[in-house]
Amino acid sequence: MQVPGLYFHIPFCRQACNYCDFHFSTVLKDKGKVIEAMILELEQRKNYLPGSELSSIYFGGGTPSVLEEGELTQLMQAARRNFNIHPNAELTLEINPDDVSEASLSIWKNAGINRLSIGLQSFNQEELKWMKRKHSREDAVTAVTLAQEKGFQNISIDLIYGSKFQDLGSWSETLDQVIALQPTHISAYNLTIEQKTELGVKIKRGQEPGVDEQLSVAQFQLLRKKLRDAGFLHYEVSNFAQPGYEAKHNSAYWKQEPYLGIGPSAHSFDLNSRQWNVANNARYCKAIEAGEAHYESEVLSINERYNEYVLTGLRTSGGCNVQWIETHFGETFKSHFETSALKKKGFFKIENGVYSLNEAGLLQADAIASDLFLL
Repeated sequence: MQVPGLYFHIPFCRQACNYCDFHFSTVLKDKGKVIEAMILELEQRKNYLPGSELSSIYFGGGTPSVLEEGELTQLMQAARRNFNIHPNAELTLEINPDDVSEASLSIWKNAGINRLSIGLQSFNQEELKWMKRKHSREDAVTAVTLAQEKGFQNISIDLIYGSKFQDLGSWSETLDQVIALQPTHISAYNLTIEQKTELGVKIKRGQEPGVDEQLSVAQFQLLRKKLRDAGFLHYEVSNFAQPGYEAKHNSAYWKQEPYLGIGPSAHSFDLNSRQWNVANNARYCKAIEAGEAHYESEVLSINERYNEYVLTGLRTSGGCNVQWIETHFGETFKSHFETSALKKKGFFKIENGVYSLNEAGLLQADAIASDLFLL
């Protein structure tokens, strides 16, 4: 049996971006100790899921490209010791453009990485500085082209839209520049304001403007049109892929398939329960070394599992299948879904019992999903 995904959370960054609320530390001297604890956690939890064959491994963070060659190699060796890796497994490494060089690309390829997720975010130098990104526009272009020259055929690019630096014209230019780089995958996220981030605090104090929702809607619509015209499939609200290059790892999340998360703040899911590791590097290492509980967990009720299926399903082009709902949750849930969806029928495309959101629906995906929940 395949285990859909193994996730390694690398909780380190060279500096903090002003919008980010993921768990990380800029104290890189502790990397070695955390990596050792992560390897020990993998040994301890290798039986968390049934099956032993991985279809994907994902290094997220944080900034996984800060890993040194030996650290990345240790983690990959630990994965291979404890699991079989499918010959066609997707092995993704999130990277920053400023970490890309011929030497680093060789290290990643030798470790087995076959997919790069590059955090470009913007081509506007002033905006990059405001975000507190270290790379320049030139670094971004060089990172993608050099990776392609070194044989990485599966490259995803991350973008952010909705900041004060953008209008519809500049966003159009950004999309043209990205398309010209010929990536196989693009993830584009509307700027989200998290209260505890530097940006969130400044907006609360009135030192920065909030996100212009009307502009964000127009940017999303332009995003869909330009990428569709360029041959990309819009398969999840924020994700676009050339045919055959949909992200295996993230798709497993959206399909409610099980996965194992390793590292501080990493989450795991075994179909019936969720676990999340402590989001503190020192406490994580201490607990792992002592063999103590380093995570919290919750068993999901059938209502919660149904709600999660609806929430993630409606964000994807695959939508929600009423027959699947009946098979896994029962007739009551199927009836509730159909009755609730009928009230929102203007936002749906319905075909052979599959409900997927149209463009108007995608703009309100999470709100529509919540209206279909069973509490």
